[in-house]
Amino acid sequence: MSETLSSLQDLKAATAAPAPEAPVHVQKLDKFGRAYATGKRKNAVARVWIKPGAGKITVNGRELAVYFARPVLQMIVRQPLGVTARVDQFDILITVAGGGLSGQAGAVRHGLSKALTYYEPGLRPALKKEGFLTRDSRVVERKKYGKRKARRSFQFSKR
Repeated sequence: MSETLSSLQDLKAATAAPAPEAPVHVQKLDKFGRAYATGKRKNAVARVWIKPGAGKITVNGRELAVYFARPVLQMIVRQPLGVTARVDQFDILITVAGGGLSGQAGAVRHGLSKALTYYEPGLRPALKKEGFLTRDSRVVERKKYGKRKARRSFQFSKR
């Protein structure tokens, strides 16, 4: 610092750096006009493609109601569409693998939320507020040797 600062105003002017700009989110589409995203939950990985359409949801080649038979799982998958008021505006193609049905439904919800933000960046604040864009990183803890389960010990007996 070769110059001498004589007042607080000089100090403020010398240290004032331009505020970093918020990242600009732009639409990301493939050559077919679809948005693609990957969602994860537990050990399940879902690949989601969305395109404008009549609201048909296909999971691993089957209808949503056939693949996710429980209404709770169907509700979890449809949550991002309900929050953004886009229920019957997109055709959705999903391939999901790994884990159980509950983890797969969570992975589909995560992937669908990301794909919606890629298709319409303006939907990001609503989905982020609901927590759909955050990857739930909790996974099953591994079993340790000398234990019955991950943390549960064998029953102790003194005699």
